[in-house]
This record gives sequence, C-alpha cells and structure tokens, in this order.
Amino acid sequence: MSALHAFLFNVYPYICMAVFLMGSLARFDRDQYTWKTDSSQMLRARQLRWGSNLFHVGILFLFFGHLFGQLTPHYVYELLITSQQKQVIAVVAGGIAGVVCFIGLTMLLHRRIFDPRIRLTSHKTDLAVLIILWVQLSIGLATLPGSYAHAADPQTMIILANYLQGIVTFRPDAAPLAGIAWHYLAHMVLGMTIFLLFPFCRLVHVWSGFGTLAYLWRPYQVVRSRRLNVPPGHNSPERPLVQ
Repeated sequence: MSALHAFLFNVYPYICMAVFLMGSLARFDRDQYTWKTDSSQMLRARQLRWGSNLFHVGILFLFFGHLFGQLTPHYVYELLITSQQKQVIAVVAGGIAGVVCFIGLTMLLHRRIFDPRIRLTSHKTDLAVLIILWVQLSIGLATLPGSYAHAADPQTMIILANYLQGIVTFRPDAAPLAGIAWHYLAHMVLGMTIFLLFPFCRLVHVWSGFGTLAYLWRPYQVVRSRRLNVPPGHNSPERPLVQ
C-alpha cells in the first residue's frame, strides 16, 4: 500500500500532466476537426441552456478557486486573512459554486441519459466524462462538512496545499498525506485522472475557450472598398475588400 501511495501522489501527477500537455498538442496538430464539443442544442434546448450555463459558471469558479486557493503560498494570503478565515471563505464560496455546478451537471447528465435521441447521437466519451465529473463533484461536496467543522484548525487544508505546491515546484512529498481522510485523497486522484483523460474527450475544447482571450489583443481588421472594372457608362458597384 505504501508503494501505491507513493506512486499515486509522487509519480502519477506528472504522468497526468505530461499526457495532458503533450496529448492536447498532438490532438491539435493531428485532429483539428475534432477539437470541439459536439452540439445537440436542437434537442431539449431549454434544459441544455440552463444546465450548460449553471455548469460552466460553477466549474469556472471552482477551477480558479482551486488554482489560486491551493497554489497561493501561505505567507501571501496571510498578509490579509488568517488560515482559518481562508478555509471558511473557501468552504462557503466553494460550496455555493459547487451546488450551482452540481445542479447544472445533473441536468446535462439527465438530458444525455434519459433522452433517447440525444443518447443515440452522443459519443460514449460524452457520457463517460459527464459521469466522471459528476462523481468528482460529489466527492468534493462531501468534503465540505468536514472542512467547515475543522475550520478552527485547518491543518488538513494546509497539508494539501503544501503538497500541491510541492508538485508544481517539482518537490513532491506524499508522506504527510498518509493521515488525510480518504475522500480528500480520492478527490485529488480523480482530479488528476481528469487531466489524464482531457486530450481524449470533449473537454479539450476548454483550450479554445481560454484561447478566445487572445481576441482582446487582436488588431483591428482593415475593411475598405474597391471599384470593379466595368464598361464605361455603367454604374460602378463597389465590393468590400477585407485585409
């Protein structure tokens, strides 16, 4: 079991990140026409609209909350708030975003499973990734009561943050995780697995979402008109020229 623990928390994260980055690059290079999320918006459009909006709002908040909340060094946020206050904020804000995301994801999953037309036109990976995300979100929500109960002594969150920061700085240390409750560990392992599966499913379109930020710095298109060569005496229509 100690060997499995060492593999899952010292080696597996780097396998997942390598596949995540190299797999995404390879898919973009070889299969650009699959670099999308297939739309089924013509079927159950209202349920899709509500579910998709709730899911995306919730998941984006959770992603950036985990990113900055776990990877920000303790000495940085302790300039403003204590560790106890940070944990309460994380539980409350993360709980609200988690519930919003859970409702939206459940609506999307229900739509995929119980509508025969959508189920028949869906790829197996579409349903699989929704189920994996639903399980991951459920485990994450299950950690909230314990996290709130131990807000006065946030040692678990500090240990997890130190571990994740060690992963990013290539100094992983899985030993302190030995005493952490199983659902926290399962939440992390499943989260790593999502990164592992990312390039091979519809989640890859997330890159395009972040890529649209480049349009904020894209130069303006120059649009002018030019006259066509027409016989004398005729009207000279203009055709727009885009550069």
